Amino acid sequence: MQARHTQLRQAFSTARRERKARHRDIAQSLAVSEAELLAAHVGAFGETESPLRARPLRPAWQDLIAALEPLGELMALTRNESCVHEKVGVYRHVSAQGPQRLVGLVLAGEIDLRVFYSHWSVGFAVSERLADGALQRSLQFFDAAGQAIHKIFLRPGSDADAYEALVQRFQDDDALQDWQPGRAWEEPAERPDADIDAAALRRDWASLRDTHDFFGLLKRHGVSRTQALRLADPSFAQPLPVASAHELLSRAAQERVSIMVFVGNPGMIQIHSGPVQKVAVSGPWINVLDPGFNLHLREDHIASAWLVRKPTVDGLVCSLELFDAQGRTIAMMFGERKPGQAERCDWRTLLESLADGQSRPAGGLPC
Repeated sequence: MQARHTQLRQAFSTARRERKARHRDIAQSLAVSEAELLAAHVGAFGETESPLRARPLRPAWQDLIAALEPLGELMALTRNESCVHEKVGVYRHVSAQGPQRLVGLVLAGEIDLRVFYSHWSVGFAVSERLADGALQRSLQFFDAAGQAIHKIFLRPGSDADAYEALVQRFQDDDALQDWQPGRAWEEPAERPDADIDAAALRRDWASLRDTHDFFGLLKRHGVSRTQALRLADPSFAQPLPVASAHELLSRAAQERVSIMVFVGNPGMIQIHSGPVQKVAVSGPWINVLDPGFNLHLREDHIASAWLVRKPTVDGLVCSLELFDAQGRTIAMMFGERKPGQAERCDWRTLLESLADGQSRPAGGLPC
């Protein structure tokens, strides 16, 4: 094992130095998970082997996230295979609820998270000496397969002493003793469309009173999200061109439409609320490059895009939802709003224009 860890450290160091490759890409090139790559950097080894050090953390995830506020401004990063969401702010108003406190919230304005701790398996405090000599510090959390769930990076104004105190509090050198990467969590296989009571699904959809009830609707009818969209009344779900994501972000920036962008994985959903300003394309990536918010979206991974409408007590709430070829959610975009508020007319007008004159539900559209 030690020889293998030495090989991983040396390969990591070479890839960072010669190709400036990212951790995720290095791990993939070495046929290991990111968590395995970090685990190889735990313990004592020579400084010439690798610029990275990792310290394992005990799995008191709820308490750790609740202890982040003294660190000050941080950068939160949540991603899936096709989209990276980066947001700068302070971790405040942290809570956890449900059995064993497995569902968490961070409602701090800039940092807006929905946390599903049952998927969190291992975590590390990571420090790396970068090529320019700067020391990058972070906290990184992974699922049972070693795939990244959430990463938290210190910023220039962060309190490094508070970070070190937190790491000392939660460090557990034995946390990896029995850990081995397992299988990644997968959505249940779809049932055949013919086995779904589509009429009942459509009735229940039309009776929705809150967007948060949609997950319960899917679970109750035993359907995946994309299956529900296929079987929905066309007035509530319309397929759009995959290029709609780029058009929507570009026009939202041009027209100063304030939006919400949801990106997640099984263990975390991270949300941006507010305007977007700079939208740039680099190869297959659509990027939002704003102070305090960066988004990196692989347009070539978008297999389907849908305009989705949900009834609520505040009127219809409409979204653009993006999915990959396996039907996994890449990202969802809404108009910025709070419960009790009607949907923004500028958002609805922008989103509806992407439908290019297709059928619309009676009443309430457009504004």
